[in-house]
Amino acid sequence: MKITMKTIKVFVFFILISLSVHAQDMNIQGLLDWDRMEFSAVLTLDIHRAGIRLPAGRSLAESLLEGHHSELIRPMLMGIQADSSTTLADLVNRGEVSPASFMGTMRGFPPALSRDQSAMSASYSIKLHDIGAQLVRHSRTERISPPLIPVPARDYTGIIIIIDENLPVHGRSSSALALPCLFPKIWDNEMNLIFERNMMDAQLLRQIGLVQYTSRENITRPVPSALDDTIIRRVGENPLRIMALGLFGAVPTDPIIDREDALTILSSENNRQLLSEGRIVFVLNRDVLRQEAL
Repeated sequence: MKITMKTIKVFVFFILISLSVHAQDMNIQGLLDWDRMEFSAVLTLDIHRAGIRLPAGRSLAESLLEGHHSELIRPMLMGIQADSSTTLADLVNRGEVSPASFMGTMRGFPPALSRDQSAMSASYSIKLHDIGAQLVRHSRTERISPPLIPVPARDYTGIIIIIDENLPVHGRSSSALALPCLFPKIWDNEMNLIFERNMMDAQLLRQIGLVQYTSRENITRPVPSALDDTIIRRVGENPLRIMALGLFGAVPTDPIIDREDALTILSSENNRQLLSEGRIVFVLNRDVLRQEAL
Protein backbone atom coordinates (compact mmCIF):
# COMPACT_ATOMS: atom_id res chain seq x y z
CA MET A 1 0.00 0.00 0.00
CA LYS A 2 1.39 3.38 -1.03
CA ILE A 3 1.32 5.93 1.80
CA THR A 4 0.65 9.37 0.37
CA MET A 5 0.84 12.75 2.02
CA LYS A 6 -2.96 12.88 1.87
CA THR A 7 -3.18 9.60 3.82
CA ILE A 8 -0.82 10.95 6.46
CA LYS A 9 -2.82 14.17 6.79
CA VAL A 10 -6.07 12.23 7.25
CA PHE A 11 -4.43 10.02 9.87
CA VAL A 12 -2.99 13.00 11.76
CA PHE A 13 -6.40 14.73 11.60
CA PHE A 14 -8.05 11.69 13.15
CA ILE A 15 -5.47 11.55 15.94
CA LEU A 16 -5.87 15.25 16.71
CA ILE A 17 -9.64 14.93 16.81
CA SER A 18 -9.35 11.90 19.09
CA LEU A 19 -7.03 13.70 21.48
CA SER A 20 -9.33 16.72 21.56
CA VAL A 21 -12.27 14.65 22.79
CA HIS A 22 -12.20 15.14 26.54
CA ALA A 23 -14.63 14.20 29.28
CA GLN A 24 -16.84 17.18 28.50
CA ASP A 25 -17.46 15.78 25.02
CA MET A 26 -18.61 12.40 26.31
CA ASN A 27 -21.06 11.30 28.94
CA ILE A 28 -21.26 7.82 30.38
CA GLN A 29 -24.00 6.20 32.46
CA GLY A 30 -23.43 2.81 34.02
CA LEU A 31 -25.80 0.46 35.84
CA LEU A 32 -25.14 -2.63 37.95
CA ASP A 33 -28.23 -4.84 37.89
CA TRP A 34 -27.67 -7.67 40.37
CA ASP A 35 -31.14 -9.08 39.77
CA ARG A 36 -30.23 -9.73 36.13
CA MET A 37 -26.51 -10.13 36.98
CA GLU A 38 -25.55 -7.61 34.33
CA PHE A 39 -23.48 -4.45 34.03
CA SER A 40 -24.56 -2.05 31.28
CA ALA A 41 -23.26 1.31 30.11
CA VAL A 42 -24.34 3.95 27.63
CA LEU A 43 -21.61 6.18 26.23
CA THR A 44 -22.79 9.40 24.56
CA LEU A 45 -20.71 11.73 22.40
CA ASP A 46 -21.75 15.37 22.03
CA ILE A 47 -21.16 15.70 18.31
CA HIS A 48 -21.31 19.51 18.19
CA ARG A 49 -18.94 19.99 21.11
CA ALA A 50 -16.51 17.51 19.57
CA GLY A 51 -16.48 19.60 16.38
CA ILE A 52 -17.85 16.85 14.16
CA ARG A 53 -20.07 17.62 11.19
CA LEU A 54 -22.60 15.17 9.83
CA PRO A 55 -23.09 13.25 7.66
CA ALA A 56 -19.43 13.18 6.65
CA GLY A 57 -18.26 12.80 10.26
CA ARG A 58 -20.50 9.89 11.24
CA SER A 59 -17.82 7.25 10.87
CA LEU A 60 -15.43 9.43 12.88
CA ALA A 61 -18.00 9.75 15.68
CA GLU A 62 -18.46 5.97 15.73
CA SER A 63 -14.70 5.47 15.84
CA LEU A 64 -14.35 7.89 18.75
CA LEU A 65 -16.97 6.07 20.76
CA GLU A 66 -15.32 2.74 20.06
CA GLY A 67 -11.88 4.14 20.83
CA HIS A 68 -12.82 5.63 24.18
CA HIS A 69 -15.32 3.13 25.57
CA SER A 70 -12.72 0.93 27.24
CA GLU A 71 -11.00 3.71 29.22
CA LEU A 72 -14.35 5.11 30.38
CA ILE A 73 -16.04 1.83 31.28
CA ARG A 74 -13.07 0.11 32.94
CA PRO A 75 -13.08 2.30 36.11
CA MET A 76 -16.76 1.45 36.64
CA LEU A 77 -16.07 -2.28 36.42
CA MET A 78 -13.18 -1.96 38.86
CA GLY A 79 -15.58 -0.87 41.60
CA ILE A 80 -17.55 -4.13 41.48
CA GLN A 81 -17.40 -6.00 44.78
CA ALA A 82 -15.84 -9.46 44.35
CA ASP A 83 -16.41 -10.42 47.99
CA SER A 84 -16.86 -8.72 51.34
CA SER A 85 -13.32 -7.34 51.42
CA THR A 86 -12.19 -7.15 47.81
CA THR A 87 -13.14 -5.22 44.68
CA LEU A 88 -12.05 -6.04 41.14
CA ALA A 89 -9.63 -3.10 41.41
CA ASP A 90 -7.98 -4.79 44.42
CA LEU A 91 -7.49 -7.98 42.41
CA VAL A 92 -6.03 -6.06 39.48
CA ASN A 93 -3.66 -4.12 41.76
CA ARG A 94 -2.47 -7.41 43.25
CA GLY A 95 -1.79 -8.77 39.77
CA GLU A 96 -4.31 -11.59 40.13
CA VAL A 97 -6.29 -10.61 37.04
CA SER A 98 -6.02 -8.26 34.07
CA PRO A 99 -8.71 -5.62 33.43
CA ALA A 100 -8.41 -6.43 29.72
CA SER A 101 -9.80 -9.90 30.43
CA PHE A 102 -13.04 -8.36 31.70
CA MET A 103 -13.35 -5.99 28.77
CA GLY A 104 -12.88 -8.88 26.38
CA THR A 105 -16.22 -10.39 27.42
CA MET A 106 -18.15 -7.15 26.92
CA ARG A 107 -20.84 -6.97 24.27
CA GLY A 108 -21.24 -3.79 22.24
CA PHE A 109 -24.28 -2.58 20.32
CA PRO A 110 -24.23 -0.41 17.16
CA PRO A 111 -24.07 3.36 17.83
CA ALA A 112 -27.20 5.43 17.15
CA LEU A 113 -27.81 9.12 16.55
CA SER A 114 -30.22 11.11 18.69
CA ARG A 115 -33.34 12.42 16.95
CA ASP A 116 -31.91 15.92 16.64
CA GLN A 117 -28.55 14.47 15.52
CA SER A 118 -26.73 16.40 18.23
CA ALA A 119 -25.36 13.28 19.93
CA MET A 120 -24.39 9.69 19.22
CA SER A 121 -24.72 6.93 21.78
CA ALA A 122 -23.32 3.41 22.01
CA SER A 123 -24.43 0.74 24.49
CA TYR A 124 -22.33 -1.95 26.13
CA SER A 125 -23.12 -4.79 28.51
CA ILE A 126 -21.39 -7.62 30.30
CA LYS A 127 -22.75 -10.50 32.34
CA LEU A 128 -21.46 -10.47 35.91
CA HIS A 129 -21.22 -14.27 35.73
CA ASP A 130 -18.66 -13.84 32.93
CA ILE A 131 -16.59 -11.63 35.22
CA GLY A 132 -16.93 -14.03 38.14
CA ALA A 133 -16.00 -16.99 35.94
CA GLN A 134 -12.53 -15.50 35.45
CA LEU A 135 -12.00 -15.38 39.20
CA VAL A 136 -12.69 -19.07 39.83
CA ARG A 137 -9.40 -20.69 40.78
CA HIS A 138 -10.25 -24.04 42.36
CA SER A 139 -10.55 -27.29 40.40
CA ARG A 140 -11.63 -29.53 43.27
CA THR A 141 -14.78 -28.84 45.21
CA GLU A 142 -14.11 -28.49 48.92
CA ARG A 143 -16.02 -31.13 50.86
CA ILE A 144 -18.84 -29.89 53.08
CA SER A 145 -18.68 -32.00 56.21
CA PRO A 146 -21.69 -33.01 58.29
CA PRO A 147 -21.78 -31.81 61.91
CA LEU A 148 -20.42 -34.07 64.66
CA ILE A 149 -23.93 -34.32 66.08
CA PRO A 150 -26.42 -34.17 63.19
CA VAL A 151 -30.02 -33.16 63.79
CA PRO A 152 -33.13 -34.59 62.11
CA ALA A 153 -33.59 -32.61 58.89
CA ARG A 154 -36.00 -32.66 55.97
CA ASP A 155 -34.65 -32.63 52.46
CA TYR A 156 -35.25 -29.43 50.51
CA THR A 157 -34.93 -28.43 46.86
CA GLY A 158 -32.96 -25.25 47.52
CA ILE A 159 -32.11 -22.54 50.04
CA ILE A 160 -33.53 -19.02 50.24
CA ILE A 161 -31.89 -16.59 52.68
CA ILE A 162 -33.86 -13.41 53.34
CA ILE A 163 -31.66 -10.38 54.12
CA ASP A 164 -33.67 -7.45 52.76
CA GLU A 165 -33.97 -5.40 55.97
CA ASN A 166 -31.46 -3.51 58.11
CA LEU A 167 -29.53 -6.07 60.14
CA PRO A 168 -26.79 -5.76 62.78
CA VAL A 169 -23.26 -5.99 61.39
CA HIS A 170 -20.99 -8.39 63.30
CA GLY A 171 -18.26 -6.58 65.22
CA ARG A 172 -19.86 -3.16 64.87
CA SER A 173 -22.42 -1.21 66.83
CA SER A 174 -24.43 -0.49 63.69
CA SER A 175 -26.86 -2.03 61.25
CA ALA A 176 -26.95 -2.01 57.47
CA LEU A 177 -28.64 -3.38 54.39
CA ALA A 178 -26.89 -6.38 52.86
CA LEU A 179 -25.03 -5.53 49.67
CA PRO A 180 -24.50 -7.87 46.69
CA CYS A 181 -21.16 -9.20 45.52
CA LEU A 182 -19.88 -11.94 43.22
CA PHE A 183 -18.82 -14.34 45.98
CA PRO A 184 -20.71 -13.92 49.26
CA LYS A 185 -20.16 -16.31 52.16
CA ILE A 186 -22.67 -17.74 54.64
CA TRP A 187 -21.90 -17.86 58.37
CA ASP A 188 -23.80 -19.11 61.39
CA ASN A 189 -24.26 -17.06 64.56
CA GLU A 190 -21.36 -18.91 66.20
CA MET A 191 -19.26 -17.55 63.30
CA ASN A 192 -18.67 -20.91 61.70
CA LEU A 193 -18.20 -20.66 57.94
CA ILE A 194 -21.05 -22.57 56.32
CA PHE A 195 -20.49 -21.81 52.64
CA GLU A 196 -18.02 -20.08 50.33
CA ARG A 197 -16.99 -20.30 46.68
CA ASN A 198 -14.59 -23.28 46.98
CA MET A 199 -17.47 -25.41 48.27
CA MET A 200 -19.34 -25.07 44.96
CA ASP A 201 -18.60 -27.12 41.88
CA ALA A 202 -16.23 -24.97 39.81
CA GLN A 203 -17.91 -25.63 36.47
CA LEU A 204 -21.33 -24.74 37.84
CA LEU A 205 -19.89 -21.69 39.56
CA ARG A 206 -18.59 -20.39 36.24
CA GLN A 207 -21.94 -21.01 34.56
CA ILE A 208 -24.51 -19.76 37.05
CA GLY A 209 -22.63 -17.88 39.77
CA LEU A 210 -22.46 -18.57 43.47
CA VAL A 211 -25.94 -17.35 44.37
CA GLN A 212 -28.91 -15.73 42.68
CA TYR A 213 -30.12 -12.36 43.92
CA THR A 214 -33.74 -11.28 43.96
CA SER A 215 -36.22 -9.07 45.83
CA ARG A 216 -39.02 -10.09 48.18
CA GLU A 217 -41.90 -9.83 45.69
CA ASN A 218 -40.41 -12.77 43.78
CA ILE A 219 -40.83 -15.08 46.75
CA THR A 220 -44.34 -13.92 47.68
CA ARG A 221 -46.21 -14.54 44.43
CA PRO A 222 -49.93 -15.49 44.53
CA VAL A 223 -49.17 -19.05 43.41
CA PRO A 224 -48.97 -22.32 45.42
CA SER A 225 -45.18 -22.17 45.77
CA ALA A 226 -45.23 -18.36 46.28
CA LEU A 227 -42.17 -18.27 44.02
CA ASP A 228 -41.49 -16.60 40.71
CA ASP A 229 -40.52 -19.00 37.90
CA THR A 230 -36.97 -17.58 37.83
CA ILE A 231 -36.57 -18.54 41.49
CA ILE A 232 -38.05 -22.00 41.00
CA ARG A 233 -35.48 -22.72 38.32
CA ARG A 234 -32.76 -22.08 40.88
CA VAL A 235 -34.14 -23.54 44.12
CA GLY A 236 -37.12 -25.69 43.14
CA GLU A 237 -40.60 -25.52 44.64
CA ASN A 238 -39.76 -26.62 48.17
CA PRO A 239 -36.79 -24.53 49.34
CA LEU A 240 -35.69 -23.98 52.92
CA ARG A 241 -36.44 -20.36 53.82
CA ILE A 242 -34.12 -18.72 56.31
CA MET A 243 -34.33 -15.29 57.90
CA ALA A 244 -30.80 -13.96 58.39
CA LEU A 245 -29.86 -12.71 61.86
CA GLY A 246 -27.07 -10.35 60.86
CA LEU A 247 -24.32 -9.48 58.41
CA PHE A 248 -20.57 -9.93 58.26
CA GLY A 249 -17.75 -8.38 56.28
CA ALA A 250 -15.83 -5.15 55.76
CA VAL A 251 -18.57 -4.54 53.22
CA PRO A 252 -21.72 -6.23 54.61
CA THR A 253 -22.27 -8.86 51.93
CA ASP A 254 -22.35 -12.06 53.99
CA PRO A 255 -25.48 -13.22 55.85
CA ILE A 256 -25.29 -14.71 59.33
CA ILE A 257 -27.91 -17.41 59.95
CA ASP A 258 -29.06 -19.19 63.08
CA ARG A 259 -27.02 -22.27 64.07
CA GLU A 260 -30.19 -24.39 63.96
CA ASP A 261 -30.79 -23.42 60.35
CA ALA A 262 -27.17 -24.20 59.56
CA LEU A 263 -27.54 -27.64 61.13
CA THR A 264 -30.65 -28.28 59.05
CA ILE A 265 -28.53 -27.74 55.96
CA LEU A 266 -25.43 -29.58 57.11
CA SER A 267 -27.12 -32.61 58.68
CA SER A 268 -28.62 -33.81 55.39
CA GLU A 269 -26.52 -35.09 52.51
CA ASN A 270 -29.18 -33.79 50.12
CA ASN A 271 -29.10 -30.34 51.66
CA ARG A 272 -25.29 -30.20 51.64
CA GLN A 273 -25.49 -31.01 47.94
CA LEU A 274 -27.65 -27.91 47.48
CA LEU A 275 -24.67 -25.82 48.55
CA SER A 276 -22.22 -27.51 46.19
CA GLU A 277 -24.68 -27.03 43.32
CA GLY A 278 -25.33 -23.37 44.17
CA ARG A 279 -29.07 -23.84 44.65
CA ILE A 280 -29.16 -20.67 46.72
CA VAL A 281 -31.10 -17.42 46.46
CA PHE A 282 -30.39 -14.29 48.49
CA VAL A 283 -33.35 -11.94 48.94
CA LEU A 284 -32.01 -8.38 49.11
CA ASN A 285 -33.62 -4.99 49.41
CA ARG A 286 -34.71 -3.76 45.99
CA ASP A 287 -32.78 -0.51 46.50
CA VAL A 288 -29.41 -2.29 46.49
CA LEU A 289 -30.09 -4.59 43.54
CA ARG A 290 -29.82 -1.79 40.99
CA GLN A 291 -26.81 0.45 41.56
CA GLU A 292 -25.62 3.34 39.50
CA ALA A 293 -22.02 2.57 38.60
CA LEU A 294 -19.54 5.33 39.44
